Amino acid sequence: LAQERLKSDGQSAPLRFCFKPGNQTVKMPSGPCLDARADWEPVVFHKTGPKGKASKSATEVNAARRTGQAVDTDKKFSGGTNKSAHSVVPNAVKLDENAETFRHETVSHDFKMSLQQARLAKKMSQAALATAICEKGSVINEYEAGKAIPNGAIINKLNRALGVRLPKAHA
Repeated sequence: LAQERLKSDGQSAPLRFCFKPGNQTVKMPSGPCLDARADWEPVVFHKTGPKGKASKSATEVNAARRTGQAVDTDKKFSGGTNKSAHSVVPNAVKLDENAETFRHETVSHDFKMSLQQARLAKKMSQAALATAICEKGSVINEYEAGKAIPNGAIINKLNRALGVRLPKAHA
């Protein structure tokens, strides 16, 4: 192992270490070592075949059919098609046979009329009543139109704000 200076004009120069194996002098790189001669080979990942029962190829299945052996094959649900697994409704026939119409229960006619009368008796607008109970104006409008789904908390707020006991909300 030997040390040698790069510059001989008296200035301080970085030292490089040189190895002298045999008769050769090999200088160590001073910066990052990026050897352009590196042999880079691509890494290729191969997909492994199916294991167990699924490892039968089409030729093996056909050969087993020709010899008369039992062949157990499973067809995947909607395999090879562009259908979603969720697009098939298992109870579609029951839905088609059912002629009933299902609707949410809304407030009764008596409730909406008594709400409107109580609000007008207090000389309040729908907007003023809505701000009094900390709700949107559309909520009061839906209750008075009979389109609202009854909510106990809102009905209690209406009772308190109007100072009345409104009738049962359900029809």
